[in-house]
Amino acid sequence: MVLMALDHTRDFFHEAVYRGVDPLNATDGSIALFFTRWITHLCAPVFVFLAGTGASLSARRGRTPGELSRFLVTRGAWLIFLELTWIHWAGWSFAIDPKEHWGLVIWAIGWSMIALGMLVHLPRTVVGVIGLGIIVLHNALDPITPEHLGRMGWLWRLVHEGGQIEFENGIRFGAGYPLLPWIGVMAAGYAFGTVMQAAAATRQRWLGRGGAGLLVAFLVLRCPNLYGDARHWTAQPNGFRTVLSMLDCTKYPPSLCYLLVTLGGAALLLAWFDGKPRRFLRPLLVFGRVPLFFYLLHLPLIHGLAVAVNLVRFGRADWLCGAHPAKPPPDAGFGLPSVYLAWFVVLGLLYPVCCWFSALKRRRTDQWLTYL
Repeated sequence: MVLMALDHTRDFFHEAVYRGVDPLNATDGSIALFFTRWITHLCAPVFVFLAGTGASLSARRGRTPGELSRFLVTRGAWLIFLELTWIHWAGWSFAIDPKEHWGLVIWAIGWSMIALGMLVHLPRTVVGVIGLGIIVLHNALDPITPEHLGRMGWLWRLVHEGGQIEFENGIRFGAGYPLLPWIGVMAAGYAFGTVMQAAAATRQRWLGRGGAGLLVAFLVLRCPNLYGDARHWTAQPNGFRTVLSMLDCTKYPPSLCYLLVTLGGAALLLAWFDGKPRRFLRPLLVFGRVPLFFYLLHLPLIHGLAVAVNLVRFGRADWLCGAHPAKPPPDAGFGLPSVYLAWFVVLGLLYPVCCWFSALKRRRTDQWLTYL
């Protein structure tokens, strides 16, 4: 959650955003900016994978398949609604435009939950095989383009390719997170719940070996540009920047190589954290206990701070509002130190609010609280 907030703070504050500079430019870009962006690649795969794991643990706590299915479908629909309304209007655009919509990470999690709600009636192993199959094989579909499907090309953008969809009635939809691979990630996470139920030593061994295995698989596929990412790495001016090019895998949609390196790294981190949270990281558990609540607040807060700062700086911030904003001043944006400072301010402001909501969820068992 905290890394995600860093990435979104960069989206609103960093100067590179307003100059159209790729933060993952491996050839001659800023190394600090590269890793500031790259480390946040962990967020979406971990969110989706562990959402599946959470559903698996919920089933093992006594929910029947029917109860779990209903919860996943209704919560998924709720997340899709939030993405298309509050998150887009109050978070990203600061404007209500019924003809402009985006499907981003919460949209993908919502549809993945609905799909998992259908799959939970199958044996857990079968769900895991389906998930792994999608993750491993979906890049084989890369040669198929929306143009191949004619009038149904818009559906292919939603499911696999992503991109802008223009409908005849003037409605525009940006498929930022194509759904198929994320459904696979959540299904694999559901099967992974069995590992999380094991004894601590066994669980940590599985996490360590599994994470290392995923990273080795990444190297085997990525080094020779063999399979798993349509965008090949290229030799750069020096060896270090060549490594950066290798690390820059496709996120939209998430390629096999992208998922191997992010989930592999996440598994090693989880093995390290498991059962022994570092004291200096314990305050961050507050954000993890109320993830959706944190998400729904952090975007309006970051966006609002950016507007306030630029009103003071330039007397205007119209380029930060609306689906088709004005052109920003040539010197809009800040360097990385200011981005990190704004990030700390955001976390500091949200911490007491999240503490309050976390305590509320511990005290009360209202059904509506399970949807936040």
